[in-house]
Amino acid sequence: MEDRQARVGCPPEGGGKTDTPILKEKETMPYPIDFMLATWRFLDLSTLLGASVFACLATGHIREFTVQRLNGFDPNVHVSWAQVSFDQNREGQKVTVLHVPHTKVSQQGEDICWAKQDGPMDPDAALAHHLEVNNPPQEGHLFTYHHKNRHRPLTKSKFLTELAKATCATGLDPLQGHSIRIGSTLEYLLRGIPFDIMKVKGHWSSDAFTLYLQKHAQILAPYIQAVPALHDSP
Repeated sequence: MEDRQARVGCPPEGGGKTDTPILKEKETMPYPIDFMLATWRFLDLSTLLGASVFACLATGHIREFTVQRLNGFDPNVHVSWAQVSFDQNREGQKVTVLHVPHTKVSQQGEDICWAKQDGPMDPDAALAHHLEVNNPPQEGHLFTYHHKNRHRPLTKSKFLTELAKATCATGLDPLQGHSIRIGSTLEYLLRGIPFDIMKVKGHWSSDAFTLYLQKHAQILAPYIQAVPALHDSP
């Protein structure tokens, strides 16, 4: 079954099935934005599967947005197009909201939010492209893609396999799926978002996520200057 493989790595050089990534144990490291951009260049967004994989990647959430088995979609657990909505604050700043019906830490589900970004990693543009080319059913899995004239839900193993192929093409070493969420968290922290806000946004149930983060000095830099610019904000 394709979903039994949770970790994938580049195939060995000089032989074997070079088009099929192999299992590989990896330390949990973050997917930084430049790593994701390098991988993006080798994802074929003209294919239906590629559009689905990239849309899922751009959101920064893998565990909540993929299924474990091809026949494992459950509308009471997994995300669907019908659960996508939009909101904005008093200043008119818009966000996309995706309700996950059931999560590991909440049986009532949680809302995962993101906003439009500049550049190719914009999650809004990636999701819009996926919806246009794959047209998933309203009540079906959100990241469903067309396969042999049928809709097929995106499994975690299929996502990781396709991502590993693109990553290997860049000459980089694939990381774990969990690394994507860590990388997203790291990127926002480097932008100056406080840890408590990031904990809410990332739906982290504890402070354990800080153990995975790299570049601690860069995260702390704006807070430990002699006259921190953050203190000058009204």
